[in-house]
Amino acid sequence: MTNQDISGIVPPMITPFDAEGNLDEGLHRAEVRHMLAANVHGLAVCGSTGEGHTLTTDETLRVTASTAEEVNGQIPIITGIICDSTQAAIERGRAVAHLGVAALQVTPVHYLFRPDDDAMSRHFDRIAQATGLPVVIYNVVPWSYLSPKLLVRILRRVDGVIGVKQSASDMKALADLLFLVDSPELRQKRVRILSAVDALLYPSFSLGAHGAVAAILTAVPECCVELWNAVQEGDHARAKRLHDCLLGLWNAIDHPNLPANVKTALQFQGRDGGFPRAPMPQSSPEQRQQIHQAMERVAEPAVA
Repeated sequence: MTNQDISGIVPPMITPFDAEGNLDEGLHRAEVRHMLAANVHGLAVCGSTGEGHTLTTDETLRVTASTAEEVNGQIPIITGIICDSTQAAIERGRAVAHLGVAALQVTPVHYLFRPDDDAMSRHFDRIAQATGLPVVIYNVVPWSYLSPKLLVRILRRVDGVIGVKQSASDMKALADLLFLVDSPELRQKRVRILSAVDALLYPSFSLGAHGAVAAILTAVPECCVELWNAVQEGDHARAKRLHDCLLGLWNAIDHPNLPANVKTALQFQGRDGGFPRAPMPQSSPEQRQQIHQAMERVAEPAVA
């Protein structure tokens, strides 16, 4: 796989746990099979939606390995790394490097202390060099946020960094990134700019984002594949209807226990995502009601 293969709808999968917080690989494999049947274009594991901040290196390896076995080379796989040191990120990346993953999705450090810009650049450079894997920067941590200017600087200077997953509800940053990477140098590098602005996937795709890795893709992959296809085909009336339904669902699940709410959305579709890992709470009764109502509206375009 190359970074050129990373495009379209790439759901960041939930990680199923049992009530005691143990990884449930059987449920995970079933969810991978569901995603393949939904015709997604790739899969991301161990990210924020997958509660990657709670996973050990061994669990990251197990989730990635079981995903790779089920996928069997059909679509690219991205493994998420959420940790607070270059050494820990390298350890985790090396653990999965033999599994044929297309890239690592790496956050800046998420604890209190932000590296300066040069140290930030060296962080991603060392991870790419030490693991031998392409790196997609997951730009989501508020106090370690990377400006579009810094991201483009890293993309130009660090060979191993091949893309950005732009999150934090920052549509302006996404638009700036798409504008700034439209240069001969970065087009030749085949940089990937991926949207994680869940509420605004339709305009993200219309502006030319190369794809998305966003929680709502995991909740309703079929609808998101349809949205991607509608935009690629220029069917903007259909895309707008899908956007309206997806926005309602996003407003229902967008809370601090987002991964738990995604699992609730799965449950309403007969998909078992297991439990969130403590201390994250399950969806409240009020959240469950809102998610159920939003899921009913999402289903409407499919039967229209």
